[in-house]
Formats: sequence, structure tokens, C-alpha cells
Amino acid sequence: MTWLARAVADVERDPETVYALFPRAVREGGPGARAELLGALAKALPDPAAAVMKLYWQGDAGERLEILESLPQLDLGPAALPLVHDALRANDTRLVAAALGPYGSACLDDHAFRQGVLKCVFMSVPLASVEGLDRRFDEDLRRMLADFAAERRAAGRTVPPDVLERL
Repeated sequence: MTWLARAVADVERDPETVYALFPRAVREGGPGARAELLGALAKALPDPAAAVMKLYWQGDAGERLEILESLPQLDLGPAALPLVHDALRANDTRLVAAALGPYGSACLDDHAFRQGVLKCVFMSVPLASVEGLDRRFDEDLRRMLADFAAERRAAGRTVPPDVLERL
């Protein structure tokens, strides 16, 4: 039995073991191991949101990233939105981009989604990485991007091509 298979079985039997296993999952179980543990946790608990949030708050950037990327598969409803809001306040472009993945795109309100898109632009995160941008693009977001472009031009700076495509 592999490390990952044992770890998944341990989490399904005793969800508390996830706190010891999660940080070392990639090293011991390889890529995708953390997502497997989160899936096992979601199966083992009737309401896994608190456990997922605890893992996020205790985790390093890599662990937080994998949690954000796994949110769509965990069926937590809006309970994990505090994690998305936290990631959108981060200075790590990977976390910001992951916050606007499928879960964030589906669960963020319009204002928070627009602010997240603008943060991506400021941090040079390609807009192509924003899940659901075409579906959620509205006049307010267009205006915000136009204001950003005008400020860049006034400062003699270039405007990212993916912003220009949206104007």
C-alpha cells in the first residue's frame, strides 16, 4: 500500500489525522496528494468546511494554493469564501489567481469579483486565468479597466494587451 493510500484511509477513518498528514503530503505522496486528502476529509465529515479552513490558516503558501484549487471539488458552498477573500489580499500571484478560479468565480459577489480582477491586472496576472471572466464581465468592470488604462497612459506606461482587449 502506498503512502497516499494509507493516508487517505487514515483520514477517512479519523479526520483529525489530516492535520499531521497534509503538510507532508506532496513530499510523501507526490503531486495531487493534498487534493486526495481533502477529498477524503470531505467524505469523512458531514461538514468539512471548518477542517478545510483550519488547514488553510495553518498552511504555507503551497498548502493554501492547493486548498484554493481544490475548493470546487469539495462542495462547501459559500463557507470557504473567507479563504478566497484572504487570498485576494495576498501578494502571492499564485494565490490571487487561484482565488479567481472556479470556486471564487461562482461564489464571490460582483464587487469582490471586480476588485479581484483589478488586483490581477495590477499584479500582472493574465486575465485568461480568471475563471468565468466573460460570463461575469459587466459595465462596471469595463469602466474600472478603462480607468486603469487611462492612468497607465497618463503615466506614460503601457497597458497590458489583455486589458486592451476588454475595452
